[in-house]
Amino acid sequence: PRMVYNESRVDWNNGLKHNQKIRQGDKYLSFSGVLGYDKTQGIVGSETLLMAMLDDPDWVADMFMTGVEVMIQTAEEMMAGGYVFDGVFLFDDMGYRNGTLFSPADYRELLFPAHKRACDFFKSKNFPIILHSCGCVQAFIPDLIEAGFTCLQPLEVKAGMDVIELKKDFGRQLAFMGGIDVRKMAHPDPSIIEEEIRTKVSIAKVGGGYIYHSDHSVPDNVSFQQYCRVIELVQQYGKYE
Repeated sequence: PRMVYNESRVDWNNGLKHNQKIRQGDKYLSFSGVLGYDKTQGIVGSETLLMAMLDDPDWVADMFMTGVEVMIQTAEEMMAGGYVFDGVFLFDDMGYRNGTLFSPADYRELLFPAHKRACDFFKSKNFPIILHSCGCVQAFIPDLIEAGFTCLQPLEVKAGMDVIELKKDFGRQLAFMGGIDVRKMAHPDPSIIEEEIRTKVSIAKVGGGYIYHSDHSVPDNVSFQQYCRVIELVQQYGKYE
């Protein structure tokens, strides 16, 4: 069953071997999982879930929490079995181009308890927690901070997520990862992406709490040479002194 933990969820042979190999290097290794709205809509469908948030909120809250409990049990079993992690990277897409997929009140009532349960568990293990949530989720940020997330990613520019404004409003309580417009990476004028990175990274990194990342998946119209230039610019403007 999807909502019950079993050992087959974990690749004990290949996964553990690769975990141990990566730990010998200097790479940051995360426990990753999908939770909450994103996990549940993948099981029942977006329309069914959104309607249920109105018609059967208790069932929705139970689905959200049950998914988190399965994830926590999986993480516990993995760590008990020898997996070692540096942090946590969780996925819960809750926004679209013009706003959140459901109201802040619905988030607070139905999803916040599950998010807080996940964050409380992982913070008890001293893990920083990155949340990936596409679209415009700015209305949820105060509750995401209260739930316990450490960092928000990817800050989708075309959905109105402005890392400079977010840093100003929430930078003392939340780290940010992303916010570099992929559309500008493909621009034929290289000064466009340099201005994007120089302006945003130089401000977002002040005082710490910023990690470079594109604001969404890098499209195939960005050439390898263009992306190499992006990384050069990030190294130029993004290093912490």
